[in-house]
Amino acid sequence: MFDETLFQDSRAGVPFVDILKKQGILPGIKVDTGLQPIDGTDGETATQGLDGLAERCQKYYQQGARFAKWRAVLRVDNEVLPSSTAILENAHGLARYAQICQANGLVPIVEPEVTLGEGDYSIERTAYISEKVNSHVFRLLNEYNVILEGILLKPNMILPGLDVPTPAPEEVARYTVRTMLRSVPGAVPGMVLQFKNPSVSVQPNALRISEFHV
Repeated sequence: MFDETLFQDSRAGVPFVDILKKQGILPGIKVDTGLQPIDGTDGETATQGLDGLAERCQKYYQQGARFAKWRAVLRVDNEVLPSSTAILENAHGLARYAQICQANGLVPIVEPEVTLGEGDYSIERTAYISEKVNSHVFRLLNEYNVILEGILLKPNMILPGLDVPTPAPEEVARYTVRTMLRSVPGAVPGMVLQFKNPSVSVQPNALRISEFHV
């Protein structure tokens, strides 16, 4: 949900949050304020929104929100992207966001997205970068004393560049699960996988991922 939606009422004057709760749905809120270019990089971005976040989280919790979402976007290519600067900048933002959310009663959804884009980089390259990004994110989450049992992770599926033929669902599942097992601590209670590539069948991947999970 966006900020304005959380505070809206129905035509009958019933708060939207109350309508959701009656349906057994816990409301969540997007708390980042978008992407900002990082100076000195090749068009890479860092997610903004830490200023005033504690006060906003208090307000969101009072309104009925129980979880929050913050998305970091990291571009990948064959050689240099993402840069160490972009990885560290976004890992810091995710960790501080999670710390602030937990301090104010919200469950943070941590979303370090290694974004799918043009290029002929391999699925192995995406897996390597995703492991590297996750490792930095969880290092900083630990440094900021974030309770890992109190977060959810929203990772990307492991896919090659858009100029590479679409891999078989079994290969996508194998690389995705391997990446998570290598770089996500067992204390994390749950993950919400992103299915953003229309050329990859969601249902077969979901089934295959459950088969590979150990």
